Amino acid sequence: MFESIDTSLIDWSRAQFALTAMYHWLFVPLTLGLALIMAIMETLYYRTKNEFWKKTAKFWMKLFGINFAIGVATGIILEFEFGTNWSNYSWLVGDIFGAPLAIEGILAFFMEATFIAVMFFGWDKVSRGYHLASTWLTGIGATLSAWWILVANAWMQNPVGMVFNPDSVRNEMMDFFAIAFSPVALSKFLHSVLSGWILGAVFVVGISAWFLLKKRHKEFAIASIKIGAIVGLVASVLVAWSGDSSAYQVAQTQPMKLAAMEGYYDGQQGAPLVAIGVLNSKKQTYNDEIYPFIIDIKMPKLLSFLATRNLNGYVPGIKNIIDGGYKQSDGTIAISAKEKIARGQTAISALGAYRAAMKAGNKEEALFCRQVLKDNIQYFGYGYIKDVNQLIPNVMLTFYSFRIMVILGGYFILFFALVLFLAYRKNLPEMKWMHRLAIFTIPLGYIAGQAGWIVAEVGRQPWTIQDMLPTCASISKLDVSSVQTTFFIFLFLFTVMLIAEVRILLKEIKKGPEA
Repeated sequence: MFESIDTSLIDWSRAQFALTAMYHWLFVPLTLGLALIMAIMETLYYRTKNEFWKKTAKFWMKLFGINFAIGVATGIILEFEFGTNWSNYSWLVGDIFGAPLAIEGILAFFMEATFIAVMFFGWDKVSRGYHLASTWLTGIGATLSAWWILVANAWMQNPVGMVFNPDSVRNEMMDFFAIAFSPVALSKFLHSVLSGWILGAVFVVGISAWFLLKKRHKEFAIASIKIGAIVGLVASVLVAWSGDSSAYQVAQTQPMKLAAMEGYYDGQQGAPLVAIGVLNSKKQTYNDEIYPFIIDIKMPKLLSFLATRNLNGYVPGIKNIIDGGYKQSDGTIAISAKEKIARGQTAISALGAYRAAMKAGNKEEALFCRQVLKDNIQYFGYGYIKDVNQLIPNVMLTFYSFRIMVILGGYFILFFALVLFLAYRKNLPEMKWMHRLAIFTIPLGYIAGQAGWIVAEVGRQPWTIQDMLPTCASISKLDVSSVQTTFFIFLFLFTVMLIAEVRILLKEIKKGPEA
């Protein structure tokens, strides 16, 4: 079945999911960031009883609500696509992948939906304490929602806590807690939520700077800038720490992605980290002996330290991962990609033979085939790979996206530190150049988040589930024209929704906190 799938169908299916996910991630991080900032502002209102903080919190709540509504719409479409475009994937791992999504819907989303109503319509109808609790619980619900979605994604990056059942031809969950609290899930959750806090902070600082530029609502703008910048600075520092943790997990579970992030082909001990690099577009394959860089400035041993916590640790490159033969961290010798493909094909054949033997009632043959399958199951997905070059992700896209994310991460630390310094020590309301810089920084928060997801998702290709299920074997067998049509329909709808959100946001921002 999988062999007959048109490659253009794979590309269009990937494009449609990427389109939906990228639009969805325009809204989610701002929801997470604004939820924290407006909750802090309402806490100040609760403690001081100063109506100024109530008015300030209500302004940012209004923008939160507009963004939240559009984000929900794109998220629902994303979940439907698993059933329509990725039915093979859903069949194979639906029992596992569906659990965190179900919990997200039943608990986290229900929590958000319940308390968001009190948050918006409960002013002057419930006590200040009850309303404050509702605001915090709305934010906590949004964060828990992100947690379960990221658990599902982390499991695809590092599948744990399951076993393959040859009778049902499905992977079944064996250890829920191993899935829910894997180190990859924890790192991904922290990194993603903190990046949302940064975007919320960038948004609040940028919009507040616009009020200063227009010489409106000075007190409101300065107060919002101070809270936004404190949240942003703390989140920026923490995101650097969580990024280091994420990179370490990638090194342990997805060494090919790490190698693509670094444009790193030949492994070595004491591997350097590329500080500045321009990739050589003439390099076409992993073994063509062309140097991968036109320009590169490297920091000695730093990649080894980040990947192994040892300055002299060995880090395999793309060529080593394909050819095998190097000593892995667990002491075993890595086998080549060709051997993995051969063992994957053995596993697929053994599965077919097992099912045939069971159908024929030949238990002895079935037991033998089941053992062969068990011995090779970890390479099952490699059986669908036709060429070892398919195992190498888009190095150029992964490499540059990673650097955009890291550079912007460093920029945000400097930006928020400067904003705080000027807000407390200098005459920030008169510094128009700083107002314009803060407004210019808003789109950079979105670019950093999108770049991070490109690293995460493009860097793990060709896998939908790492080492288990390649993308080519995950999709539904549909007409290419159907996927193309829905792609452009979604593109049109999402763009209309985005334009509508921006226009509504701008309209409300222009009204200001007095409205």
